Amino acid sequence: MTWQYIVKVAVTALMVVAVSELGKRSSLWGALLASLPLTSILAFVWLYLDTGDARSVARLSTSILWLVLPSLVLFLLLPVLLRSLSFWVSLALACVSTAAAYSALVWVLGRAGVRL
Repeated sequence: MTWQYIVKVAVTALMVVAVSELGKRSSLWGALLASLPLTSILAFVWLYLDTGDARSVARLSTSILWLVLPSLVLFLLLPVLLRSLSFWVSLALACVSTAAAYSALVWVLGRAGVRL
């Protein structure tokens, strides 16, 4: 295992822990940190450092842009489901619905000639 891989894992894990810990103290600050495109930024940096290819970063960025849309299903549906169902059932239904939205968007984009 290379030092670069260890740094990638450590930095990424640190971000997840930071969101979780902030969320315990303040939903606003936890949500703010979670809503930042930190995962994408880290992925852009790691990809560029690994390949030196800005075009690969641009392609990844464009694909992320398209795939942000179906991810919104989770954030719209989960709070609604939690009003009447248990946490685990709500989370499962929201995740299944989000997966269906991803599949539908990828299918629609494929039919429209958009390559991800």
